[in-house]
Amino acid sequence: MSAETPALAAIRRVGVIGAGQMGNGIAHVCALAGYDVVLADLKEEQLKKALDTINRNMDRQVKRAVLSEQERDAAVGRIKTTTTVTDVNDCDIVIEAATENEQVKREILKTLSTKLKKGAIIATNTSSISITRLAAATDRPEKFIGMHFMNPVPMMELIELIRGLATDEPTFQAVKTMSQRLGKTVAMAEDFPAFIVNRILLPMINEAVYTLYEGVGTVEAIDTAMKLGAHHPMGPLELADFIGLDTCLSVMQVLYDGLADSKYRPCPLLVKYVEAGWLGRKTRRGFYDYTSEKPVPTR
Repeated sequence: MSAETPALAAIRRVGVIGAGQMGNGIAHVCALAGYDVVLADLKEEQLKKALDTINRNMDRQVKRAVLSEQERDAAVGRIKTTTTVTDVNDCDIVIEAATENEQVKREILKTLSTKLKKGAIIATNTSSISITRLAAATDRPEKFIGMHFMNPVPMMELIELIRGLATDEPTFQAVKTMSQRLGKTVAMAEDFPAFIVNRILLPMINEAVYTLYEGVGTVEAIDTAMKLGAHHPMGPLELADFIGLDTCLSVMQVLYDGLADSKYRPCPLLVKYVEAGWLGRKTRRGFYDYTSEKPVPTR
């Protein structure tokens, strides 16, 4: 077995802040990899929903013979939930997976960092926000790193790792090795707005919304064209609904503000959908209406 860095050897207990779509997926893969997990969220009902999702997803893995029943039961048993953020204070690494809003993340990180034990690593699952800026809200910028998981976490093979200006080498090596233990491939990205994946993906989605906005094609035509014409497994508007239109808009705003290039201007139609509360699958309405068995385009 190869020698481990001192920081990595200490990672046994993982905290996850936020039990939404990303947080429950992160808890899922960490527990399967043998880590004890503390999943924290302010809402008890969100934690119950997260555990239901984890159980359902692991049951699917058992049916597909990816997991044995014993492995599933052991993994679920490693996950503890809490509504008190400070209950992660004895974790060796804490992964923040709150909503993609810089102010919300900064407030969480500011409170969190003063409660953690010395030497604990803090990672953020941000998909677009400056790692250096978020690190500055903590008391340990050298132990802070971007750890961007892809959605859905249990199925997607990639983690983007992003160092902030102050991130030290032991932190990077520890999180890189942990990512590999989760069964993920690591892509290194520099600390620029939206990193690699979303710098390429979200402008494509935004352009698809412009294509709809300008009447070039309907929702169905645009998604069919990209699925059959470019072999994308999911059309860009369907994918936007899956990601969440509020998250898509947040990433585009980060790109537009951070790079000051008009090509990143969020489409007005995307803004309108978010203002209407039509955020995609999670609200059962976005570019498609999900209230019936088969999704129906809303335009």
